[in-house]
Amino acid sequence: MKTFILAIVAALSFVVSLSAQTPSPTAAGAYLDSRMSWWMAWPSAARDHDTFCVSCHTAAPYAMARPALRTALGEQGPSAVERKFLDNVTKRVRLWKEVEPFYPDATRGVPKTAESRGTESIFNALILARYAAPDARLALDNMWAEQLKTGDAKGAWAWLQFHNSPWEGDSQYYGATLAAIAIGTAPGNYRDTPEIQDGLKLLREYLLRESASQVPIDRVMLLWTSAKLPGLLTPAQQKAIVEEAFAKQQPDGGFSLSAFVGGWKRHDNTALETKSDGYATGLVVYALEQSGISHDQPQLKRALAWLAQNQDKTEGRWLAYSLNKQRDLATDVGKFMSDAATAYAVLALQGAN
Repeated sequence: MKTFILAIVAALSFVVSLSAQTPSPTAAGAYLDSRMSWWMAWPSAARDHDTFCVSCHTAAPYAMARPALRTALGEQGPSAVERKFLDNVTKRVRLWKEVEPFYPDATRGVPKTAESRGTESIFNALILARYAAPDARLALDNMWAEQLKTGDAKGAWAWLQFHNSPWEGDSQYYGATLAAIAIGTAPGNYRDTPEIQDGLKLLREYLLRESASQVPIDRVMLLWTSAKLPGLLTPAQQKAIVEEAFAKQQPDGGFSLSAFVGGWKRHDNTALETKSDGYATGLVVYALEQSGISHDQPQLKRALAWLAQNQDKTEGRWLAYSLNKQRDLATDVGKFMSDAATAYAVLALQGAN
């Protein structure tokens, strides 16, 4: 009898262990939708013409990740939150010449208008291309019109600089990778369209020219980009980025964003969080998947296992930590990094299915 009881206890423990290691797409979708709903209603996000800002941390990652949950959640199309979000982006694309930039020069100083236009044009194109929306081509046209044709950053776009990493501090290269992903994601074999080849050539040249000077997380973005623009990187260049990323894997299988941002320092002089986080782990895993790394690769398997084990089942999110100051992760602003982390974790885990 004692042996039988021990066997039952062991079996139950195994079931509990499996349950604890199985991420919930329902919880992840609920978290992403709730955060997007909060952002759309937050007064600080409100912009001209009854629209809202398309944020680097909450809105853009949401658009990339939320459609990936469609099958797992048994959905036939975009959720109500997604539709409201897409209506906002579409409205700003159609009113591009009328709607005010996110941060006008008149209130935020030069060159915030140019930075806002460049940044938003990329996000709008990325989002509508991801959804294969009717106005994706218009958004891409708006984006190309903002591309820089001269100077050291020729081929890139003006990008919002608020000295906040990883999105709004020395992040022009990051923005250019997103532009390339938008081009490579757009339906109808858009990347081969004759009229965009001159601009695409400038973009390719910029990405290659500036890659060596970027922090490692932006080279991870370049790896993802190379999957959308075939021929951008040689096999040897891809391999170098893959090896650089894997070299930063932590003993628990995850990755810490602090290991991918060079000498970046927080504004409040507190130490960067060094434990594994959902943002770095999700993004690195997804980029590796996109580049063709097999899920049987031992290090990738360990990273996926970390993601499976580290979802907050109560909130549905994966935690990540600000690079700019010590924040309370329970506050709405403190959740910004977790918004992006959850989106990338979703993409990584769905890519493994």
